[in-house]
Amino acid sequence: MKTCLIVDDSKVIRMVARKILQELEFETIEAADGKIALEACQSKMPEAVLLDWNMPVMSGIEFLREMRALPGGDAPVVVFCTTENDIEHIQEAIEAGANEYIMKPFDSEIIQVKFAQVGLL
Repeated sequence: MKTCLIVDDSKVIRMVARKILQELEFETIEAADGKIALEACQSKMPEAVLLDWNMPVMSGIEFLREMRALPGGDAPVVVFCTTENDIEHIQEAIEAGANEYIMKPFDSEIIQVKFAQVGLL
């Protein structure tokens, strides 16, 4: 079973994402900010990361850059899931190593389509 790390400071978003991903047969791990997520990756690197941009302690983009620098950090497929929808943010995310980008609000179909596009399904 593939593991997906859900990184979002909103407990509600994590809960919704967890439900969707578990229906897609992912084991899920949750983190409320980038620092907690980075610690989770140092413990065990997931196959996928669903990542928010704006979080306290460490933002999604800071987390992404630090995770990609870790041993094995090039392996996870990273899907940003955020309200930041301008081209500058999307471009910055892709340059930092994101594989795909989802706009909030999202639903099961959007996650399914994006995860299929990046080869996770």
